[in-house]
Order: sequence, then structure tokens, then C-alpha cells
Amino acid sequence: MRAAGLLCALFLAHDALAQAAYPSRPVRLIVPVAPAGAADITARLVALKLTDAWGQPVIVDNRGGAAGNAGAEIAARSAPDGYTLVLPSTSFPSNASLYRKLPFDTAKDFAPIVLAVTAPNVLVVNPTLPVKSVKDLIALAKGKPGQLNFASSGHGSSAHLSGELFKKMAGVDMVSVTFKGGGPALIAVISGEVQLQFPTVAAANPHVRAGKLRTLGVTTAKRLADLPDLPTVAESGLPGFDVVPWFGIFGPAGTPAAIVMQVNRDVAKILQSSDTRQALIAQGLFPAAGTPQELGAFLRADIAKWAKVIRDAGIRSE
Repeated sequence: MRAAGLLCALFLAHDALAQAAYPSRPVRLIVPVAPAGAADITARLVALKLTDAWGQPVIVDNRGGAAGNAGAEIAARSAPDGYTLVLPSTSFPSNASLYRKLPFDTAKDFAPIVLAVTAPNVLVVNPTLPVKSVKDLIALAKGKPGQLNFASSGHGSSAHLSGELFKKMAGVDMVSVTFKGGGPALIAVISGEVQLQFPTVAAANPHVRAGKLRTLGVTTAKRLADLPDLPTVAESGLPGFDVVPWFGIFGPAGTPAAIVMQVNRDVAKILQSSDTRQALIAQGLFPAAGTPQELGAFLRADIAKWAKVIRDAGIRSE
């Protein structure tokens, strides 16, 4: 009888462990923007691989609206059990200052899990503009205050804030012109309607190769390992300039540490696989990974950085 009781206890313990295994049901990955953009591409590549690794569906749930705040709010208010994750838009850290009141605390209501990719911008100009370097552009802008325009893919977007940071650091007066998306903004630069822009690497490259745009530098502090011949804005004439748009995966605050670490490890493994790397880099997205603590520090640093730029430029949500 004692042996039978012990055997029964072992089976019950095994069953409890099996039920506790994560994930034991589908996982929702919220993307707070419309399909087909960089965030959506990243999320779908990762979700497909996680589905294979976990044997449970990882469902990408696009919840656009309010510059990414609507989807982020859903994630923040979800149960912290690992079954709702979110991959916010690049405006996630800047929205904390752009909006007077958010329905969540960006720094406190999310559990950082893993930095998925970076999506660097590049500074491009219309080829007819008589500049070949960042130094040339700064000199031209100082000689023509208020006469140069830079295209923005949206008010408070990464491209917009990159331009505002450039203005501040270079001490120049340029005018931001807002378009409904990155595509129309690029067309405006190509046509000469505006003189420059800070689009993503992927968006700019085809036009650069076709001679329709001239690249002056990438916005990251260091050259990209996958594009070593592309100089940085910092080394080309504006020391200290550093803008790194990024996408990371978060859970609601209070998500168990064991689940955070499991998702971190599994996503990092996916990002390091050659096929995923190639697929992402082809889209101008560069795999990152790192610890949850590093993502948390990255988020806090960006919140503080963009808060100052937004305050100094007097930018408010529209």
C-alpha cells in the first residue's frame, strides 16, 4: 500500500510539473502597430520560431492606434503570467514624454525580457544638395537658417526626433515637415520638396543605390558590423550623435522571473540562428538579444534622452 501511495504521489507530482510547464497554451504577442512594418516583421519571424520551439502557437496580435499606446496599454493590463507579451513600436520610450498622460507607466508597468533588434536610421539628402558630408550639411544649414527642411515620417517619430536631436547638437535651424508615413517622406526628399531625412537603412538603401539619395551617415554611435563601410553621423561631423531605434519584447510587470528568463533564452537563440539573422538584416533590422536587465537600462536611458530633446524642442503630441 505504501508503495502504491508513493507511486501515486509521484504521478501527481509529475502531472503538476507538466501543468506548470511554460507555455502550456497559446501565447499572444501584441504588436501595437499595423501589419507589414518593421515591428510586425520582427514579431512574426520570432513568433514562427517560438511556435516551433515551444509546440504552442505564438499568435501575433496587431493592435494599432494612438502611436502604439493602445496596444501597450492592453499588454500592461494583462495578467502577468507570460501568456501576453508585447513588442512595442520605436516610439515606446519617447511617448512617455510626448503625451501628457498615458494609461500606463512606461518604466514601471512592463517587465523587460529581451532586446530583439535595432533598426538604425541613416541621414540622407537629395543629391542636388551641395553637401558631401555631415560637416558640409552643418555649414550649409548655418549659412541658411530656417531654409532647410527635413522630412518626418510622423510627429514624434524616430525620424522626427533624430532631426530634432541633430538640430540641437549641431546648433542649426531647420524646419520639420511631417508626412503620413516614411514612404511619402522619402518621395519628398527624392523629388526635392524637402532636402533631407532620417529614414531607416532598409527604406533608404534602394534609393541610395539608384542614385536618388545620398547617404551622409548612419545614426548609431558605432558603425554597423553588417555594414562596415557605412560611416556614422558622429564620425562624419557631429561627435556624440547616437540614435538607435529598437524593438524589444516585454511582459506585464510582475511576470515571473523564470518565464522572463526562458523567453529571453529562447528568443536569443532564435536571433542568433543564421536564417533568422539573414532574414532580419535583409529588412534593415539587426539582431540584438542581451539580458532583461540590459533592456530595462536601455529603455530608461532612452526615456530620459528623448524627454530632454522633446522638452527642449517644445514638441507635444498632436
